[in-house]
Amino acid sequence: MDPVNNPFAPGAGTPPPELAGRDELRELVRIALERVRLGLPTKSILMVGLRGVGKTVLLDRMREDAEAAGLHTIRVEAPESRSLPAILAPQLRMALLRLSRIEQAKAFSIRALKGLAGFAKALKVKYQDIEVGLDFDPEPGLADNGDLEHDLQALLEVAGAAAHAGGTALVLFIDELQYVEEDQLAALITALHRCAQRRLPVVLVGAGLPQLRGQMGRAKSYAERLFDFPEIGPLPADAAAVAIRKPANDNGVEVNQDALDNIVRATHRYPYFLQEWGKHAWDTAKASPITISDVAQAGESAIAALDTSFFRVRFDRLTPLEKRYLRAMAELGPGPHRSGDIADQLKRKVTSLGPTRNVLIAKGMIWSPSHGDTAFTVPLFDEFMRRIMPGDDWR
Repeated sequence: MDPVNNPFAPGAGTPPPELAGRDELRELVRIALERVRLGLPTKSILMVGLRGVGKTVLLDRMREDAEAAGLHTIRVEAPESRSLPAILAPQLRMALLRLSRIEQAKAFSIRALKGLAGFAKALKVKYQDIEVGLDFDPEPGLADNGDLEHDLQALLEVAGAAAHAGGTALVLFIDELQYVEEDQLAALITALHRCAQRRLPVVLVGAGLPQLRGQMGRAKSYAERLFDFPEIGPLPADAAAVAIRKPANDNGVEVNQDALDNIVRATHRYPYFLQEWGKHAWDTAKASPITISDVAQAGESAIAALDTSFFRVRFDRLTPLEKRYLRAMAELGPGPHRSGDIADQLKRKVTSLGPTRNVLIAKGMIWSPSHGDTAFTVPLFDEFMRRIMPGDDWR
């Protein structure tokens, strides 16, 4: 069929044509944000899950929902190489400038912008990647001590006061939170805790890999009482079927039931893989309906596409020893696996592989579901590792 009209959209954070199976979580976040606006006690929300489950798409849709409800938002992604102050400051400035257009919030917003100026200048020595436009001179003593934990708390408090005066809330949407260093996470947790104590309308909706739960707990022991950690996993089978069937039907194309069942089974119901299989099934089929034969052929091209993009970009970041470690995991299956079993595959001592394991966790390739266990953060990565490193030469 004509690829120009193909409704499926595999891509990093690319919105699918049908966001199926996530309505309950969107409603949970909507309720939390409305409670924050009203000054009622509410936990921030951190979505955790493997790669390819649609965390980024959900985060962006939740932000759209929040802005449609009249809330003020900022949206940032935490890269591995930049500090939290550097990514927050420019977006916070834009949010405060928007708040300053609300007459009741104008004076509070201007004070917060003065606080931001002091914050950026004081922390520039330690966090040299901070770059932000300054609209006002700093107010002496406001968020300008040069200590991130103290200054971020003061800054979010004055920003929260501006949002309260404007009858709205300030919602921080932060993706890839697992890349934020723990001392900076601790400062963010402290600031959010103080805003919650003062009933200021500031809240975080974040997303990260499964290890984020442990990172937050290590950063501040009380983090588990401040946050809800909904786990984002594969779609339920009926929602996975809707994610394929509805976009096809909306474009006048039917999908045979056995073909649909095959796609749901082959993708393990992961949203990114559903989009990949949907795209290739559409391109393979000559006409409606999409058949089991079309899907069988499409599966080969879908796997090839994943191998050259979704999987390969992660593989290419690895050192030879890191690749061998992941290949040893793959030899054992999907996981999780005990560290000792992985070491046995490589004929190495567990302790000698500790640094490699730690680097792979830091790179977001693996995580530890429990002490001594190791699992892939990328679904089906074990199958990819066996394809790209076949045989026994890796041992």
